[in-house]
Amino acid sequence: MDVDLIFKIAGIGMITAVLHTVLAKSGKEEYAYLTTLVGVVIVLGVVINLVSKLFNNVKVLFNLY
Repeated sequence: MDVDLIFKIAGIGMITAVLHTVLAKSGKEEYAYLTTLVGVVIVLGVVINLVSKLFNNVKVLFNLY
């Protein structure tokens, strides 16, 4: 597992948290929640891609295909 991936996910989380805080303090809660939702979807996309690669590697390792 790459350390770069962990930093990428952490960076997305920090940017999302800062944007959420700034938008919430300025009175735009709807956009703040939307920003948080977009951040979560991006991270889930990255994680789903990794899980897919893991299943493909397991399939190749055990000759299941």
